[in-house]
Amino acid sequence: MKKNRRDFLKIACSSALTLSASPVLSLASDKKHKEGQKESYSLSKGEKAIEGKRFGLVIDTRKITKEISEKIVNACHKTHNVPNHENHKHEIKWVWEEDYEHAFTDLENDMLSEKLKDTPFLVLCNHCEEPACVRACPTKATFKREDGIVLMDFHRCIGCRFCMAACPYGSRSFNYKDPRVAIEETNKKFPTRMKGVVEKCNLCAERLAVGEEPLCTKVSEGAIVFGDLNDEGSQIRQLLKENFSIRRKVHLGTYPSVYYIV
Repeated sequence: MKKNRRDFLKIACSSALTLSASPVLSLASDKKHKEGQKESYSLSKGEKAIEGKRFGLVIDTRKITKEISEKIVNACHKTHNVPNHENHKHEIKWVWEEDYEHAFTDLENDMLSEKLKDTPFLVLCNHCEEPACVRACPTKATFKREDGIVLMDFHRCIGCRFCMAACPYGSRSFNYKDPRVAIEETNKKFPTRMKGVVEKCNLCAERLAVGEEPLCTKVSEGAIVFGDLNDEGSQIRQLLKENFSIRRKVHLGTYPSVYYIV
C-alpha cells in the first residue's frame, strides 16, 4: 500500500511539472520562431496608455458596408498575424462576418427587414463581464483584466479547448496546424502563435498600452466606437443612450461588452 501511494505521488508530481512547463518549453524550443522573428510585443502600460474600468465596443450596423467590413477584417488579421489557411477546417478568426440569423440566434424574427437580412454583422470576442471561458480554463491561460479585456497567454495554453467549449459565441479558434506557414507577411511587432494553442481578439490591448484605440475603430470610418462602458460621459455611453442596441445571447448571463446599433 505504501509503495503504491509513493508511486502515485511520483506520477502525479511528474505530470504536474510536465503540464505547467510544456507550453513554455515548446515555445523556447521552436528554433525557426526564435531565429526568424524578433518581436517587440508588450502589454506594459506606458504614460499614454488608455485606461478604463470596462472597455467595450459599439458597432453601428447602419454604417457598415461590405467594403468597410472587409477592410476591418483584413486590417485586424494582417496586424495580428492571423493565418489564412486554404483548408476552411483550419480557419482562424478574430473578427468575421455573420448574417443576423446566425449572429443573434436567440432573437428570432420571422419578419426580419430586408435591410437587416443584407447587413453584414461583424462578430468577435465579446469581452464579457462574466466570461465563461475564464472559468473553464484550467491553466489560467485565458484571463480577464481589471479593464474588462479578456486576454490569452499563449505560453500557458495547453490546447485543451475547454474555453472554446465554454464560449457561447464561437469567438475562439484553435491552431490545428502551424499558423506561421499560412501568414503571407508577418508583422514583427506582434507575436505569431504555434500549433496547438487557442487564439482570439484581444481588443488591441497592445495598442491601448501605447495610447491608441483598437485598429477596428480606426479603419471603420466611424462605424465602430470604443470606450469605457462605466464612464457615463464617454462617447460610447452617449451612443447607447441615444440609439436602440442589441447584444448577443444576453440570456446566458455573460454580459457581453459588444453592442450593436440596428
